[in-house]
Amino acid sequence: TMTIHSEEQIVDVHVRSGVYSSDTIFDYTHGYIATRLFSRNACFIMKIKKEIIPDLQEIGRLAFERETMRDVYSPNNVWALFQAGSSRLGHLKDWVLYGKHIENLCTGLPLYE
Repeated sequence: TMTIHSEEQIVDVHVRSGVYSSDTIFDYTHGYIATRLFSRNACFIMKIKKEIIPDLQEIGRLAFERETMRDVYSPNNVWALFQAGSSRLGHLKDWVLYGKHIENLCTGLPLYE
């Protein structure tokens, strides 16, 4: 499921698929995406690259198309490959940078950038 909070510039994406379940937050105000993978008990954070990641209005349009047409081709599909490296726990300076929504998602989990 996807929830778009236009006034806060936030998109919440919840994937419920057993071992592949995850929660993702697109925080356009702070410019970061965070994905919490439940099977790995970890949080992956990446900077939003405007040339690759659709803007808030485009994500809403793509979600609407997907819902209404069920099988839509778009050149703007986004895939990310996370390569595990060293992790760390978030500190106050991280949460100021990433914002409260990502803090709520990732507090207490190892962070991978």
